[in-house]
Amino acid sequence: MSRKSKIDTVDKIRTVENILAGKTGLSEAARQLSVAESSIQAWRDLYISGGPTALINPKKNNTYSTETKLAAVNDYLNGLGSQADIVRKYHLRATCQLHNWIKQYTTHGELKSRGSGGGSHMRKARNTTTEERLKIVLECIANDKNYGAAALKYNCSYQQVRNWVLRYEKMGAAGLEDRRGKRAGTMPSRTPEEELRDKIAELERRNKELQMENDVLKKVRELEMKGRYL
Repeated sequence: MSRKSKIDTVDKIRTVENILAGKTGLSEAARQLSVAESSIQAWRDLYISGGPTALINPKKNNTYSTETKLAAVNDYLNGLGSQADIVRKYHLRATCQLHNWIKQYTTHGELKSRGSGGGSHMRKARNTTTEERLKIVLECIANDKNYGAAALKYNCSYQQVRNWVLRYEKMGAAGLEDRRGKRAGTMPSRTPEEELRDKIAELERRNKELQMENDVLKKVRELEMKGRYL
């Protein structure tokens, strides 16, 4: 299906060239043409990546292979350029395309070509040891927190790496311990919040023990009273 625009191609080209020449700004151009500023940005990106002809309304929507999508996303996650750089490299129509692919990929979505049955998934979370997590975190921090590169190298998910780095920065190496299934208060506190939580948990356990003791004493007294009147 063809896509029609209410703004003539010649006006788009003239507007973008004025912006690139510093004769007008994005906001002013958007106001003059009564369009969203994001539309002006998209025209500018197209012009930069493919020249004036890229602004000619296509007869149909562009489609990209799974391989192209994955290559573009990996380039960005590996720090090989800004989103605008990647858009120009792969001749994409707008940065919003790349942004959406990155969002899909890093949230375990699927990158799929239109009409294809297959796709490429972001690596799923996997089990790791504390030592592995520490190694990955230290290397990631040394590489300017390139979560994507670390995830690709160590075969784990983008979100895993990001969470590990955040926990390490907040709590140090102790933040990388797997405490799932551990009762609160049975391991050293790592933060003031955990210390408060552990104190509350200890008080709750103590109150529960006292309640049990009181219940037992009450039951004993009841039995003693019954024995007196037998």
